[in-house]
Amino acid sequence: MIASLLVRMPCELGEGPVWYKSRNSLFWVDIIGQSIHEYIPGKNHVNTWPIGHMVSLVFEKDRDNMLLGIQGGLVSFNLVTHELNWLAEIEKDNPRNRTNDGGIDARGNIWIGTMELNCQQNAGALYVVDKNFVVTRKLNQLSIPNGLVFSPDQQHMYHIDSETKKVESYSYDIDHLDIRHEKTLVEIPAGKGSPDGMTMDEEGMLWIAQWGGFCVSRWDPGTGKQIGAIEVPVPHVSACIFGGDNLDQLYITTARQNLTEESRQKYPDSGSVFVAHPGVKGFKK
Repeated sequence: MIASLLVRMPCELGEGPVWYKSRNSLFWVDIIGQSIHEYIPGKNHVNTWPIGHMVSLVFEKDRDNMLLGIQGGLVSFNLVTHELNWLAEIEKDNPRNRTNDGGIDARGNIWIGTMELNCQQNAGALYVVDKNFVVTRKLNQLSIPNGLVFSPDQQHMYHIDSETKKVESYSYDIDHLDIRHEKTLVEIPAGKGSPDGMTMDEEGMLWIAQWGGFCVSRWDPGTGKQIGAIEVPVPHVSACIFGGDNLDQLYITTARQNLTEESRQKYPDSGSVFVAHPGVKGFKK
C-alpha cells in the first residue's frame, strides 16, 4: 500500500498530527515554521495560525481552545482570538533546547520530551505535566525523544528516542505518574531510517513513522515483530495519526529538513501531508 498526497505544503518540519474531534479536522504543526495548520476533510483549504514560537505538539481542549507544546513549555491557545497563555514552563531558561514529541494519558496527564536544537546527544529529557500543571522530569540524557503512546490498559508506556532507533517499553503507574523500564520493544533495522512519531490502532498495534525510511510501519508490541507497512513517496516521514469520522484513515506528516537541494527536487512533496486507508481503525481514547 502506498499513501496518497492529501495536502501539498512545504512544511520544513511537519509534525504532531492530531485528529481534533470537536472540529472534525486534522491539525498538525510545522516546528521550524512556528505554525499550526488545520485540514477539514471535504474542503480544499488549509487554515494556518502563526504561533511565534517553535511548536511541536497539539492537544485538544475544546472547539476553539487547545494546548500547545512550544519551546519553553506548555501554553493554551485560542483559535479565534489568537490569545496565548503560559501554563507550565519546561526548560524555558535554556534557549538551546525545545519541546519535541509527547503524549497524553487517559487522565489528561501530558508527557513532553525536549531536545537540543541541533540534536546534540543526551541533551534532552522527558517530563510529565499533571492536571495542575506541575512539571516533573522523568527521564534524562535523551537525544531526540519522540513517539509516545500508552497501552490500552494504561499499564505500559511506549517511548522512542530516535537516536537509538528503538522503542522502549515502561511499566506505568498512572496513580503516581511513575515509569520503570521494562524492555526494548522494537528496533528498526539498519538502513530503514529512524523511528519518529508513533500511534496505536484499535488492535493495540503500533504504527511508527520512519524518518529516512519512506514508510510508516506496523508492529506487534507483544512480539516486537513488524507486521505491515505503508509506503510514503518521500524520505522524511515524521508522524502519523488515525482520524476521520470512523478513525479509519491514517494521516501522515513529512518534512523537508536536512534534505539536500537535489533531494528536495527529487521529492518535491516533502513536507506535505499524506493519507492511507490501512483497513484498521485507530484506538479510541
